[in-house]
Amino acid sequence: MKPKMKRYKKGLLISSCVFFGLALILCIHIYIVTKPKVDANTLAMARIDFKQSIDQQDAEKITAWLYHQNGVDHVFCNKDSRIAVFTYYPFKTNASAITDKLSKGLNYKAERIIPTREELQNGCPAMAHSYSAKIYSLIKNIF
Repeated sequence: MKPKMKRYKKGLLISSCVFFGLALILCIHIYIVTKPKVDANTLAMARIDFKQSIDQQDAEKITAWLYHQNGVDHVFCNKDSRIAVFTYYPFKTNASAITDKLSKGLNYKAERIIPTREELQNGCPAMAHSYSAKIYSLIKNIF
């Protein structure tokens, strides 16, 4: 009876080790496959609001200054809304650091606007009043 019990325990131990080993491999595989693919070509967008009025010369000065920052790809500065929007490579620079540097270097009262989680869920604000956005929100509310 004892040799059978030893063989049973040994088989159970080997089976358990194989099962947990395969489960570990599966977990690692799922992590590798589902992790977000972020590479050096990933672009992010940032918004800077100015707490003072700016004219066309200021907007051009801000635009030129932002274009000269490492990692900044494209810049749009609107004097009427006192907003600058730029795309940048997160691996090369940090939008908050650029905003701080802009405030100190050019003496503007600038604040980086970071959208809330709810605002991010709503999607693009430019599309908020389009027909497709209204249809999407209707379908979303139904289901």
